[in-house]
This record gives sequence, C-alpha cells and structure tokens, in this order.
Amino acid sequence: MTVSSQRPPLLSRRLIYVLGKGGVGRTTVAAALGLLSSRRGARTIVAELSGRGELARLFGHEVERGEVEIAPRLWAIQIDTATALDEYLAGHLPLRMLADLVGATRLIGYLAAATPGLRELLNAGKVWELAQTERRVPDASPYDLVIVDAPASGHALALLTAPQSFARAAQGGPIARQGGRIAETLRDPALTALIGVARGNDAAVTELVELTQRIDEELGLALSLVAVDALPQAPLDDGDAAALARARGSLGGAARTAIDRALAQSRDAHVAREEVERLRRELAGTPLVELPRSDSAEFGLAELETLAAQLEVAL
Repeated sequence: MTVSSQRPPLLSRRLIYVLGKGGVGRTTVAAALGLLSSRRGARTIVAELSGRGELARLFGHEVERGEVEIAPRLWAIQIDTATALDEYLAGHLPLRMLADLVGATRLIGYLAAATPGLRELLNAGKVWELAQTERRVPDASPYDLVIVDAPASGHALALLTAPQSFARAAQGGPIARQGGRIAETLRDPALTALIGVARGNDAAVTELVELTQRIDEELGLALSLVAVDALPQAPLDDGDAAALARARGSLGGAARTAIDRALAQSRDAHVAREEVERLRRELAGTPLVELPRSDSAEFGLAELETLAAQLEVAL
C-alpha cells in the first residue's frame, strides 16, 4: 500500500478520521492534531463518537452538548445518534412530522434495530455536515478541519462503509443521495485522510493492519499516517541488560528487585519495538511516527502540547 506524493498536506484536508483499537490513544492523538491545527490558524473541531467526553476533560472543560469551544479556534462535539437523526429529519419535512409524533430518541431505537448500519450512516452524516462550507444547521459556522475520534476498529469500519452501502442499496431518494455525497467525500484524498493509531503490542498492531486491509478492500482508501502512541523506552541497552542478568544471581533484596524491574522493562520495550517493526513492514509505504510514553502519572494539557509538537515534526 502506498501513499501518493500528490496528496495535499494532512492538515489541509477537510476531514481526518483517527482509527485504531480501543485504548491505544486515539483520543489523545485526535486532540493533539486539533491543537496543532488550531495553533496554525485553522478553525478546527474534534468530533467524539465514543460518548465518554474525554476530549473536553483533557482541556479542563465540562462535558456539554453541542459544539463547544475548548481552546482558541478549537471546538469539540460529542456526536449523538438521536440528535443526528433529528437534524436529518429536519431537512426532510414529511419525515419531520413523524419525528414530532414519535420522538427522535424512540424513533432512532426502532429504526436502528430494524435497519443495520443506519446508526453509522447518521453519525457519518453528522461528521460530513460539520465539514461542509455551508452548514445545514441554522446559524452554525463552518470549520476548516474536522477531526474524528472514531470508534474502535469494527465500528469504525461500519462508520466508513455505511454511506456507500446505503447509497447502493437505496438506489434513489434522499438517503441514497446523502449516502452518495458522503461516500464521494470519503473517497476523495484531497478532502479526507485516515490516520491509524496503535501501541507496541500484538493485539493493537494486528487489529490496525486488519482494519487497514478491510478499508482498502471495501473502499479503496489508504492510511495517510500511522502514529504509534505511548511507545516504551528501554532503560538498558542489550549489553547492560546481559551484564545485569548475569549479576542478579549474586544479589538479593532490593538490588535484585530493582534489576528484575529494569530487565522486565527492557524486555517489554524490546517486544514493543518488534511489534512496531512488524507494523512498519505490514503497512510498507505508509509514514509512521513514534510517540514516546509520557513520564507523567496523568495526561493533561502539558502532555498534549508535547504530543502536538512531536506530531508537527512528523507532518
């Protein structure tokens, strides 16, 4: 898989999807990209689909509904499927009457159960709406860049493929038209980029590789960048580790415990390095940036600033 040199710079796209297994650091990478984009002067929004509100808390804000400014030129939104449905129905008057009678929350539960993929289509539609230069939401201002903190791998694939699937299945009507427009945006490398996030372990690497292959097969899309987050650093080089392993047998107590801890950390770092190299081989041609683990016990705005600076070098 290769990345075309003709594609525009990453942060000049309209849409960036941040993908990967749960717990690998998608939210922090999405937040760092948002911070970097806003610092460059772009009006940027990061859309969370997890529902956990982690992004707002990273910036010291309470979780709120709607589009919330969390830093200069940087907004956050938690995309709620019921709200996305309500906005969609508001643009189609006959269905709007049904929504008023039944209620959006009850309706989405019924429709989502009866129509596999509808939830993902509505969420993808809301992301697409955020990226439009002329917003459909009354009095809403446009954004230069929308960064999507996508759900974990399987759900992310459904999110990306739902517009195309509905456009093909419906063949005509408003759902087919909107699905087709969203799918066209996703397939346009001048408008949309995909970023993969992984950690140096077998599960995260394998899941990202498999997700990348499925996206390529089903949509013909490639990753623009891979970020390996929280990569551990070995406290010992190979020579020192071997010397300490030989010496530990003659030691006891706290000294032996300290050596065992250092050796375990070095082994973990070695395994992580092997997994990163496997990821590099599997996704040959895709740029890869390594983001070292933070030494801080808690990840906050200061650590986010450091992460943004590391990403800026890679971009």
